Amino acid sequence: MGRNHLRALAGSDTVNVIAIAEPMRAAREALPRLNAAVHPDLESMLDAGGLDAVLVCVPSDFHLATVKRLVSARMPILCEKPVGVTAADALEAAELMSATGLPFQVGFWRRFVPSLVELRERIVSGELGEIYMVASFQWDGQPPSAYFRTHSGGIFIDMGVHEFDQTRWLTGQEFGEITSLFCGVAAEPWPGDPESAQAMAELSEGTTALVSLGRRFPLGDVCKVEVFGTRNAVECKFLWPPTADDVFFGALREQAESFARHVHGAEREGAGGHDAAAALAAAERAALRAARV
Repeated sequence: MGRNHLRALAGSDTVNVIAIAEPMRAAREALPRLNAAVHPDLESMLDAGGLDAVLVCVPSDFHLATVKRLVSARMPILCEKPVGVTAADALEAAELMSATGLPFQVGFWRRFVPSLVELRERIVSGELGEIYMVASFQWDGQPPSAYFRTHSGGIFIDMGVHEFDQTRWLTGQEFGEITSLFCGVAAEPWPGDPESAQAMAELSEGTTALVSLGRRFPLGDVCKVEVFGTRNAVECKFLWPPTADDVFFGALREQAESFARHVHGAEREGAGGHDAAAALAAAERAALRAARV
């Protein structure tokens, strides 16, 4: 994700990357040529100074420790989702940042996808009527690396947390009872991280939510959402070939630029720490329910 953010921000007139902390030598050597200082660790980057804020792209299970160190350095933080691998991690990070008054935003980039912003406005305005169901799909082209899977928290925590946040943001509702299943097809030896999983939930105002996740899709990484209301229904393939890359990198750039505005005093437009905690809580319950079946 660090390299993805660098690619997205290369086209920004608002955000300038001036320093990178990367402990892995091979990863440092693979970085694109940038007018940025490259440090072997976070401490040396902080010691060098000159930073307005920090974008955290470390593995998920290092999120909380990294946030704590940056809080002690009084740094505004844009942290990649999910802010740890448990709701308790995200809540602790959120309350630490809230206590300091430092700007804190979480990298749920879908909140900056124009077609999803438009869909949310249509839902909020009542154009679709009362909402029966919101169905969210995220299917990747292929499974991630073994290293990633040992640090991600599993398919509901890493992948599904996007859908849980997206559903809350689109509908303004909270997750109630959740039923979920891990798919037994092409299962791999990763506890809590099969190649496919599905969840069905009741939301706080009676809407039904479906979350569908998968690790193998012939067209590559795709996402879509379907909304069914009493007046209309919408299918939004917001991340889909041939425009998937443009949408993804555009949303990452807008997310960072929005955070920069927040650092300089504007209201936060993206997700906050308590949003991350709520999405992770739903993801945790889905993972636990699937593991018991």
